[in-house]
Amino acid sequence: MTSTAGLIGLCGKEGCRRTAGHKGKCNPCPTEAWSFFQEKDRDKITKAGFATPRGGDKGAYQNHVKRSSRVIVPFERLGEVNPSMFRNGYVVRLYPEQFFAGPKQPKANFIAVDSPVRVGVNAFVLYRTHESFSLFPPLDAWKIRSLRKGTKKAKRWGKGVTDQGHFVLRLATAGKGNPKKFKGPLQGVFAPEYADDDTNYLCQSTLAWLTVHTKGSPYTVSQAGHLRAILAASGIGDSSGFETRGVLRHGLACCPLCMRIINYGELHSTVDFAEETGLENAGIQVEGSTRSTTVNLFHIVPLRYASLEHAPQYVAWGARHLQYEAGTAAVSLIEGPASN
Repeated sequence: MTSTAGLIGLCGKEGCRRTAGHKGKCNPCPTEAWSFFQEKDRDKITKAGFATPRGGDKGAYQNHVKRSSRVIVPFERLGEVNPSMFRNGYVVRLYPEQFFAGPKQPKANFIAVDSPVRVGVNAFVLYRTHESFSLFPPLDAWKIRSLRKGTKKAKRWGKGVTDQGHFVLRLATAGKGNPKKFKGPLQGVFAPEYADDDTNYLCQSTLAWLTVHTKGSPYTVSQAGHLRAILAASGIGDSSGFETRGVLRHGLACCPLCMRIINYGELHSTVDFAEETGLENAGIQVEGSTRSTTVNLFHIVPLRYASLEHAPQYVAWGARHLQYEAGTAAVSLIEGPASN
């Protein structure tokens, strides 16, 4: 059980996690709890709260947006998910090979009156290759997906914004005469990365607490009194629990996979794959275009479609080179082959 001795009092009104007697509006997710961090650390906590899938735009996924956004559920994964998990809704992604039986011939199950998946209503078709676009062209009545707010086009998702249309193009350059064609807005976030706002905030709070406990941290526990109170009130502030989960070792943050103590500087130093061996997928990091820090967000329990695993008890700071060893599997989740 988490000790409440010496804890700062929280407001508690309608779930407010600001300190008792605060001025201004109540807030259940106050980032002021780690306002004593340097800007670079505040930025890292902010980024950890975003959905950032590999595959990104190519799969019509939104990148660097709130995890609570609408999600994309691949058609082949639809049977694995409970749609009620996604509070801001979902949209089904179909490949043309899944939707069509032949050129401009939809499969019967998709045009049935009682079909649970309807392109243009709760689903869209994603064209990834020029070949599939040629073999299974869009129906004559179909339109590229677009965002609208009332009668006007919108550039991004927001309150009152709706989407229309049936398909999205993500066609890479393929030889002479087949230029790159990227048309249609990003449709949602990677479903396994989803978390509601409250859960996501507690994950960020956990990572902030672990930052304080990195070796060589410029911060002290006394500075993090508000943060400690938030974790305690949520039942996740017990130090023995962090030790049991392997994210703290002898009071210091550590990688839950290799159990190596994490130095504060590694939260911001760039990983050097030239010193690693056997990392066949290290090419994911492209010099000059991708920057990956030595230590980053780590999920103790792998993300999956069937359940929501981005939760405070499952997040930690972990060694990035170990995460890259599992990178190919993460890519396959997003860009896996279509199922007929």
